[in-house]
Amino acid sequence: MPTYEYRCKTCGYQFEEFQSIVDPPLNKCPRCGGLIERLISGGGGLLFKGTGFYLTDYRSESYKKAAAADTASGSESNSSSSKSSSKGKTKSD
Repeated sequence: MPTYEYRCKTCGYQFEEFQSIVDPPLNKCPRCGGLIERLISGGGGLLFKGTGFYLTDYRSESYKKAAAADTASGSESNSSSSKSSSKGKTKSD
Protein backbone atom coordinates (compact mmCIF):
# COMPACT_ATOMS: atom_id res chain seq x y z
CA MET A 1 0.00 0.00 0.00
CA PRO A 2 1.41 3.39 -0.96
CA THR A 3 2.08 6.36 1.26
CA TYR A 4 0.60 9.64 -0.01
CA GLU A 5 1.75 13.14 0.90
CA TYR A 6 -0.80 15.87 1.62
CA ARG A 7 -0.61 19.60 2.34
CA CYS A 8 -3.29 21.83 3.83
CA LYS A 9 -4.17 24.87 1.70
CA THR A 10 -5.24 26.83 4.78
CA CYS A 11 -2.54 26.24 7.42
CA GLY A 12 0.25 24.70 5.29
CA TYR A 13 0.47 21.52 7.42
CA GLN A 14 2.16 18.68 5.51
CA PHE A 15 1.68 15.03 6.40
CA GLU A 16 1.82 11.54 4.97
CA GLU A 17 -1.04 9.06 4.90
CA PHE A 18 -0.76 5.31 4.34
CA GLN A 19 -3.72 4.43 2.07
CA SER A 20 -4.84 1.78 -0.36
CA ILE A 21 -4.73 2.66 -4.04
CA VAL A 22 -8.52 2.34 -4.30
CA ASP A 23 -9.20 4.67 -1.32
CA PRO A 24 -10.44 8.14 -2.28
CA PRO A 25 -8.02 11.01 -1.57
CA LEU A 26 -8.40 12.82 1.74
CA ASN A 27 -9.97 16.29 1.64
CA LYS A 28 -9.92 17.55 5.26
CA CYS A 29 -6.89 18.70 7.27
CA PRO A 30 -6.48 16.80 10.55
CA ARG A 31 -5.23 19.98 12.32
CA CYS A 32 -7.46 22.81 11.17
CA GLY A 33 -10.18 21.11 9.12
CA GLY A 34 -9.29 23.08 5.97
CA LEU A 35 -9.01 21.77 2.42
CA ILE A 36 -5.96 19.69 1.58
CA GLU A 37 -4.28 18.69 -1.66
CA ARG A 38 -2.39 15.52 -2.50
CA LEU A 39 1.21 16.23 -3.48
CA ILE A 40 3.19 14.51 -6.17
CA SER A 41 6.07 12.73 -4.50
CA GLY A 42 9.17 10.93 -5.70
CA GLY A 43 7.90 7.63 -4.35
CA GLY A 44 9.81 4.97 -2.53
CA GLY A 45 12.94 3.22 -3.57
CA LEU A 46 12.94 -0.06 -5.40
CA LEU A 47 13.19 -3.02 -3.01
CA PHE A 48 14.32 -6.48 -4.04
CA LYS A 49 13.11 -9.22 -1.71
CA GLY A 50 13.48 -12.93 -2.11
CA THR A 51 16.07 -15.55 -2.90
CA GLY A 52 16.64 -14.63 -6.55
CA PHE A 53 19.70 -12.45 -5.96
CA TYR A 54 23.19 -13.73 -5.42
CA LEU A 55 26.24 -12.40 -3.64
CA THR A 56 28.22 -12.73 -6.86
CA ASP A 57 25.89 -10.37 -8.73
CA TYR A 58 27.55 -7.28 -7.25
CA ARG A 59 31.27 -8.07 -6.89
CA SER A 60 33.86 -5.46 -5.93
CA GLU A 61 36.07 -3.85 -8.58
CA SER A 62 39.20 -5.54 -7.19
CA TYR A 63 37.55 -8.96 -7.55
CA LYS A 64 36.50 -8.19 -11.14
CA LYS A 65 40.05 -7.12 -12.05
CA ALA A 66 41.55 -10.26 -10.52
CA ALA A 67 39.01 -12.44 -12.31
CA ALA A 68 39.72 -10.71 -15.63
CA ALA A 69 43.48 -11.21 -15.16
CA ASP A 70 42.91 -14.87 -14.28
CA THR A 71 40.71 -15.34 -17.35
CA ALA A 72 43.27 -13.64 -19.58
CA SER A 73 46.13 -15.83 -18.31
CA GLY A 74 43.92 -18.91 -18.68
CA SER A 75 43.05 -18.07 -22.28
CA GLU A 76 46.75 -17.63 -23.16
CA SER A 77 47.60 -21.09 -21.87
CA ASN A 78 44.60 -22.58 -23.69
CA SER A 79 45.59 -20.96 -26.99
CA SER A 80 49.20 -22.19 -26.71
CA SER A 81 48.06 -25.74 -25.92
CA SER A 82 45.62 -25.72 -28.83
CA LYS A 83 48.39 -24.58 -31.17
CA SER A 84 50.68 -27.38 -30.08
CA SER A 85 47.90 -29.95 -30.40
CA SER A 86 46.99 -28.70 -33.87
CA LYS A 87 50.66 -28.95 -34.91
CA GLY A 88 50.75 -32.50 -33.65
CA LYS A 89 47.74 -33.42 -35.77
CA THR A 90 49.28 -32.06 -38.96
CA LYS A 91 52.47 -34.08 -38.44
CA SER A 92 50.60 -37.34 -37.97
CA ASP A 93 48.42 -36.86 -41.09
